[in-house]
Amino acid sequence: MNADTGLLSLVWPGTGMDTLLADEAWVAAMLEFEVALARTQARLGVIPSSAVDPIEAAARQENIDVAGLAVRARGSANPVVALVRELTAAVADPDAAEYVHRGCTSQDVLDSAAMLLAARALRATDTDLDRVADALARLADEHRHTPMAARTLTQQAVPTAFGLKAAGWLTLVLDARERLRQVRASLPVQLGGAAGTLAAYLEYARNAGVPPEGHAARLVEGVAAELGLRAPAAPWHTQRTPLVDLGWVVVAVTGALGKIAVDVLAGTRTEVGEVGEPAGEHSGRSSAMPQKRNPVLATMLVAAARQAPGYAQMLGQAMLAEDERSAGGWQAEWQPLREALRLAGGAARTAAELVAGLRVFPERMAANLSSGGGTIVAERLNAALAPVLGKAAAKALLGRIAGQAAAGEGRFDELLAAAPEVASLGDRLPELLAPENYLGAADELIDRVLARRT
Repeated sequence: MNADTGLLSLVWPGTGMDTLLADEAWVAAMLEFEVALARTQARLGVIPSSAVDPIEAAARQENIDVAGLAVRARGSANPVVALVRELTAAVADPDAAEYVHRGCTSQDVLDSAAMLLAARALRATDTDLDRVADALARLADEHRHTPMAARTLTQQAVPTAFGLKAAGWLTLVLDARERLRQVRASLPVQLGGAAGTLAAYLEYARNAGVPPEGHAARLVEGVAAELGLRAPAAPWHTQRTPLVDLGWVVVAVTGALGKIAVDVLAGTRTEVGEVGEPAGEHSGRSSAMPQKRNPVLATMLVAAARQAPGYAQMLGQAMLAEDERSAGGWQAEWQPLREALRLAGGAARTAAELVAGLRVFPERMAANLSSGGGTIVAERLNAALAPVLGKAAAKALLGRIAGQAAAGEGRFDELLAAAPEVASLGDRLPELLAPENYLGAADELIDRVLARRT
């Protein structure tokens, strides 16, 4: 059976998401749940302690033919039934084999495995988001006084600082990381039995002489502690909030990194040239044009950000789960969840590479700032002339001179200096025309964002 190597979703191959969320990892996580269940039941006196070691020894992913399991799983519309059968057969002690999957149901196993893998994927993503945040904080501080043109609706607007742009990117990353950590801490184990009552779990406990009172809570809390997941108040077989949370935190992560990427793409345009991706011998090569170095890291980030909302929408459909167990709705969650987590983890690793090696070209920023001959500070000039000419008249004057400059009748700054209406500005005009003198509260805003980082 051919493996999914990520050939058509290049943001995650080689980032750790390929192995962390592979089919083998899902099988291993399901087996991990079975061992956690056996350990907890033994600790609570439901199964003999002697059964745990043989079950744990057999519960190895290497013992399972994963490709064959996928085919056999078609017989039950989920992989757990066949997996439990193979795990039971692999337990060397026949007496211990009797205690595999005691009182459990397929959805308990697969949901818990999904949350376990999601927690691990989010942890790895969090680590890479930290790297992104560190790099952005350095850029924000280093370039707090590097002026560049802010652009609104694709046009130059007023001056800003590249450090403030980086601080804006950092804000998005910190927002996404905050939401990621909240969701990761909330991921619950699943233990409900056939229809969410834990009846079989309690019956096996009663048969073993364990009082059923409070046993359900102790069992759930014990398995949750074994797996490092949250113990929910009740089973959530058809209360699928955790899937929705995971979907939309992936959107927050990929969207934040995608915003960085679209700005980088705009900045790497030949006509702009204000930033560049990390240099590499083979990075960004075109198959046809030898002169090109394409912004491939940013391209992959944008692709991930465009795909993620579709997977989140699929996971949102999980809320429409009928009765106490869903037919088809549950099964529809698995692949979108894996792809969403892959995109977030791959994007975080890719973004860390991008921002850590991002090349910044202040001289190109300065050239682009001056390309309009001072039109970039027309807002400031309007404020300076308003007390003398009136706000509307000042705006009309500046608009007329900007139009003349655009028509090739001269540079904006020269036409402005020759206009008698601006004589009142006197020696202030050069200072008013300097873009670096019109950065507003950029310095203070950068400090506020950086303070949030620490």
